[in-house]
Amino acid sequence: MTDFKADPAFEAGSVFAADWPLCQVRLQDDARLPWLILLPRVGGAAELDDLSRDQRAVLMDEVVRAGEVVRALAEAAGRPIDKLNTAALGNVTRQLHVHVVGRRRDDGLWPDPIWGRPGAVPLSADNKAALLRAIREA
Repeated sequence: MTDFKADPAFEAGSVFAADWPLCQVRLQDDARLPWLILLPRVGGAAELDDLSRDQRAVLMDEVVRAGEVVRALAEAAGRPIDKLNTAALGNVTRQLHVHVVGRRRDDGLWPDPIWGRPGAVPLSADNKAALLRAIREA
């Protein structure tokens, strides 16, 4: 994983959670939704085809793992998700990243897209610490 540095935009809106074999895992700092961001630690990667075939396979495994974590976090909070959204956009932040977000029909943003929406509710320090602990233990 050479020449990797997370784009400053990720530092501003999320917190480091863990390093998995390929990706840096970040917790979005928004209490409205269980939301992880996976950043492949591959310098200069902007698109999926910038990864090797083996790296893409690892990424898909980590996307599935992140989905399992998001589901578990939501269930532990007593708010199981209705839909797991997975997306690699990159229109605002070019660096390759994958959002894994748990959505509920009553989440306040449903059924609209969540990206670029104002009104993020920062996680409380206690909630953030508990979520980070759960992610690191997953």
